[in-house]
Amino acid sequence: MVDPAVRSVLADASDLARAALDELGDGGVGAYLGVTGEDECSATHRFAAELPGYRGWQWAVVVAAAPDSDRVTVSELALLPGPDALIAPAWVPWNERIRPGDLGPGDLLAPTPGDVRLVPGYMESGDPEVDETALEIGLGRKQVMSREGRLEDAQRWFESEYGPDSDMAKAAPSSCYLCGFYLPLAGSLGAAFGVCGNEFSADGHVVHAEYGCGAHSDTTLPTGAGSPLYEAYDDAAVELVELVPPSSPATEPSADSDAGTSTDSVTETSPSEPEQTD
Repeated sequence: MVDPAVRSVLADASDLARAALDELGDGGVGAYLGVTGEDECSATHRFAAELPGYRGWQWAVVVAAAPDSDRVTVSELALLPGPDALIAPAWVPWNERIRPGDLGPGDLLAPTPGDVRLVPGYMESGDPEVDETALEIGLGRKQVMSREGRLEDAQRWFESEYGPDSDMAKAAPSSCYLCGFYLPLAGSLGAAFGVCGNEFSADGHVVHAEYGCGAHSDTTLPTGAGSPLYEAYDDAAVELVELVPPSSPATEPSADSDAGTSTDSVTETSPSEPEQTD
């Protein structure tokens, strides 16, 4: 395909462009794809790239010629992705690729500069007791969570599996704020969140006050403590039945007979020795 706006001297330089690629020595120069004008004095010739791993890429050769000149020169060569090229996804900075759970033992993860979740320690943390004490004795943390940071936490915890809309909460007999295992958080977040202290439930996790589970401290069972009563297989009520083998000319005494059980003994007879009579 030839751009009609390209000067003929530039459009006719496809052989020169291919020769420049051959001289480059990388190989993989495929079919000619056309030429497009860059400006009055330059144009780009494109060739299909037939290199392993570069599906859909194109060789681009920029040629140039001065105004009113018929002498064309090669300005630059490049391997560029075409419209259907297989290219790597857009690069994402490492600090944006981090996900919850990625941090391992020995890893270091510093907050980003200007992190809106943190404010200087002399500002209010949202916990009146901490703020008053720190101000009184002149001590405190270097940084504390900002209001924006606490709101982000609250929204994330609200939408988590320990929030009020989870399946567990919807099926629970009661809510966490009425549970004896519920440990409310201090400060402004304590109005809606706490930590579960039941090792058999959400132990150690931040839970919403309206979350709940079947291990609520006020949970009672129809049959009292323990698991509900169900009809089950009772091996103590199994009746043992002795299996009598099929009749045969010679029957061996059973093992139960040797052990002293109350089974009838059977006299063994031999076909070659007739039974003795008085």
